[in-house]
Amino acid sequence: MKHAILAFALLTTPAVASEDIADQYPGSVLYSKPYEVIPGVFSAIGATAPPTYENAGHNNNLSFIITGDGVVVINGGASYQLAEALHLEIKAITDQPVKLVFNENGQGHAMLGNSYWADLGVEILAHVDAAADFEAHGGQSLRAAQERVKEQADDTRVVLPTQTFEDSYVVEMGDMRIEALYLGPSHSPGDIVIWLPEKGLVLAGDMAFHERMLPIFEHTMTADWIDTWDAAFEPLNATYVIPGHGHPTNMDQVRRYTRDYLVYLRAKIGAHLENDGDLASAYYVDQSPYANLDTFEELATKNAGRVYEQMEFE
Repeated sequence: MKHAILAFALLTTPAVASEDIADQYPGSVLYSKPYEVIPGVFSAIGATAPPTYENAGHNNNLSFIITGDGVVVINGGASYQLAEALHLEIKAITDQPVKLVFNENGQGHAMLGNSYWADLGVEILAHVDAAADFEAHGGQSLRAAQERVKEQADDTRVVLPTQTFEDSYVVEMGDMRIEALYLGPSHSPGDIVIWLPEKGLVLAGDMAFHERMLPIFEHTMTADWIDTWDAAFEPLNATYVIPGHGHPTNMDQVRRYTRDYLVYLRAKIGAHLENDGDLASAYYVDQSPYANLDTFEELATKNAGRVYEQMEFE
């Protein structure tokens, strides 16, 4: 009964997020304690704010699946200590060993915790492009984490995935079928989603954002992201979505704050270009419909500038 109530809440009531919310789990370096989203699937929801010393760099969602024959973890975590803290939570819930870790992309908050899992001999998987991205930039990510979270990055080191794949990787473990899917270009190189077809749940990674504004990087091709969404992500028709950032929700909410935001911003920049607007003024196109999102102040103008630079040459 409690899971039915939770499912109804996920589908009907978006959770409230704020950059001002204090650490929700003072007894752990995790920003929040993992909770059961649907039976067997847990997530520790990260802060909807930039990574800071106060949140120990835990500003993305760290999830795990208890299959009946082992545990599958989604995201290595942003540090050795975050991965270790997540493992302590797993061991408090189940005696099943962690058998596999998926990195949702090549960013530091997905891969820096690989150092902990590798020390335990756990197999670590990622898309080939994500692994290449982390190999190229992992040292920079580690230095940034050490500067930001200081001693909370102790023991963290750059460790690459032990195995890579290109299109998909399917795991049959216990009573779960787990599909790791590369759907196409989206937020960053090698972004994958973890799809549980029998549960109707997708762990979307950075394909989908909720409650906070998504960042558009220099390598984020927004037109391609929209195409990937429409052609491959939307057709999953997921009932439950655990986004890369923000609380678990449904497709309507992540569509609103991800795909629809990208379409909106591109339309605003497109109109700006048609009126011979320049880059300096492009930073200030109207994004007020999304001003309620966390990280709006940090990201809105940057996003507008990057979309302008992309669309100028499209």
